[in-house]
Amino acid sequence: MSDDLALMPATRLVALYREKELSPVEVALAALDRIAAADGVVNAFCLVEPEDALAQARESEARWRKGAPKGLVDGVPASIKDLVLTKGWPTLRGSRAISPDQAWDEDAPATARLREHGAVLIGKTTTPEFGWKGVTDSPLTGITRNPWDPSRTPGGSSGGGAAGVALGMGALAIGSDAGGSIRIPCAFCGVYGLKPAYGRVPAHPISLFGTIAHVGPIARTVADAALMLTVIAGPDARDWTALAPEGRDYLEGLEDGVKGLRVAYSPDLGYAEVDPEVAAPVRQAVEAFEALGAVVEEVGRIFDDPLEPFLTHFRVGAAKIYRGLGEEQRAVLDPGFRRLAEEGLEVGLEEYLAAMDRRAELGRTMSLFMAAYDLLMTPQMPLVAFEAGADYPRSRGLAPEADWSPFTYPFNLTQSPAATVPCGFAADGLPVALQIVGRRYDDATVLRASRAFEAVHPFKMPPLPKAEDSP
Repeated sequence: MSDDLALMPATRLVALYREKELSPVEVALAALDRIAAADGVVNAFCLVEPEDALAQARESEARWRKGAPKGLVDGVPASIKDLVLTKGWPTLRGSRAISPDQAWDEDAPATARLREHGAVLIGKTTTPEFGWKGVTDSPLTGITRNPWDPSRTPGGSSGGGAAGVALGMGALAIGSDAGGSIRIPCAFCGVYGLKPAYGRVPAHPISLFGTIAHVGPIARTVADAALMLTVIAGPDARDWTALAPEGRDYLEGLEDGVKGLRVAYSPDLGYAEVDPEVAAPVRQAVEAFEALGAVVEEVGRIFDDPLEPFLTHFRVGAAKIYRGLGEEQRAVLDPGFRRLAEEGLEVGLEEYLAAMDRRAELGRTMSLFMAAYDLLMTPQMPLVAFEAGADYPRSRGLAPEADWSPFTYPFNLTQSPAATVPCGFAADGLPVALQIVGRRYDDATVLRASRAFEAVHPFKMPPLPKAEDSP
């Protein structure tokens, strides 16, 4: 466990605040120093408010001195993805089409819960325009880069959040995931991310990508993600699709281990092509679960590749955004997003209903499959991070329309909880990750299994990049 204030876990920060051995002001300054030192290289933040953050930290410090913290993460630095509303700060969604000249007078549910629990909000993190792709660059904020190698992408669309957390620019980050947007960047940046069961974390406004979009935590440790989920899973009446609040503490049972759990391991889901440098560490990680007492069974194809019904849902969501924009706004869009949206305009009712039927079939198949298992494990990504600024891995010989993240979107369609667990490194030093998928509402077992692995294979964070590391 790091003694560097910028890398210290949120759980430890809170414990030290409670013992009056550490001040939230010191921690906020450490996070801001990290941003000042490295964000010029990685471009993880589109908005930083140092004075606002320090004012929040001083208020937190005063509460801790009185022994009266506001909540579970009082004084912990956190960032908010630029798709998620934050009162007083513009939420521009990575787009030049959104005017900053608005009231910005409302917090999204996740932001509100963090604020209510005393988190120190330090800024907004970068996203591709409207979160449309699995890398992070936009016409508004430029290219965000991988903290392990700035010539590579951090993934997306929560790339700013994942890169920032990896480098100590706050302990916690709010991400969102409509097709892999928490899990892809966490895999590429080597941090922990959880796409909770759909509705576990209320959202407002509901994503234009509908019920495939989840809000969740990005952190450097599993315990921090569990702590954060406890906070942001709090109820919010604005989201009528949210699950009934469990009111549970996700730290409870986190150390219970995996002995006796039934685990299905699919190395490729029966249709994915996985690079050997990824497949080997993932298999070793699965073997570690066997050593911890889990009962592991290797399986092949569980369902047919649901890429087409997923893309239909995604295109329709992009078209919904596009329809609400005027011609001047459309003219400044990312060409890739505009192409996706125009494809969505061509989707007819019959095609959309067929995609909904395919989704329902997939959901039934997954539920029946998981009746025999507690967890499903797969590689998180089939490759390591590729070149920054590219929408897809050209070096892999793929066309723009081809899929390069085959392990993510199926579980947006099924609404299953799914976590990214760093599990090693490829030969070039880039992170590799395992995906742990749970039964539809069973976030707790996903967290518990993630922690069991972390306990024997602690996650490693990258060194702080220097200005000369910038491509």
